Amino acid sequence: MRTIVFATNNPNKVEEVRAIVGREYHIISLKDAGIHIDIPEPHDTLEKNAAEKSGTIYRLTGSNCFSEDTGLEVEALNGVPGVKSARYAGEHSSSTDNVNKLLAELADTNNRKARFRTIISLIFDGKEHQFEGVCNGTITLKPSGDAGFGYDPVFIPDGASATFAEMTLDEKNRFSHRKKAMRQLLSFLSLAGK
Repeated sequence: MRTIVFATNNPNKVEEVRAIVGREYHIISLKDAGIHIDIPEPHDTLEKNAAEKSGTIYRLTGSNCFSEDTGLEVEALNGVPGVKSARYAGEHSSSTDNVNKLLAELADTNNRKARFRTIISLIFDGKEHQFEGVCNGTITLKPSGDAGFGYDPVFIPDGASATFAEMTLDEKNRFSHRKKAMRQLLSFLSLAGK
């Protein structure tokens, strides 16, 4: 089984990606790889932040690696929180803080349309490739469910009747933006014959 470094310290994202990849690759986190750094996300787009993370790890290891950046883009808020999703309520805000701020911002609107968008940046043989996955859905009026992370308790994907936080990981991956981007990455690697 081939090993590839996933440039993240988020165990929830690692778990999701491992479930998507299955036995094709051995996905290791930064911690698993013995890399103990927190890579900044200073840019104003998901694409640039993803590239920053993969580029940093590639420079450190010289190994094929990938990273991702994901944002929740809410139509009524002109795409906010977007690239600032993890820090929406402040630099050291919790997921609960972020969800509460989002619900407060949407309190006076009936337009609950939103989408999760993931950009994966893969550095393969020294060259960067990017893949995008999108999941459209709606924001609920209040949180529901205990699974998942981030905005999962208030996001219902189109075609479902439950929030991501009310789904098992397998159920979530049927809709997942991250899975859509990862499938593109895996197709690329398969065609590359590695």
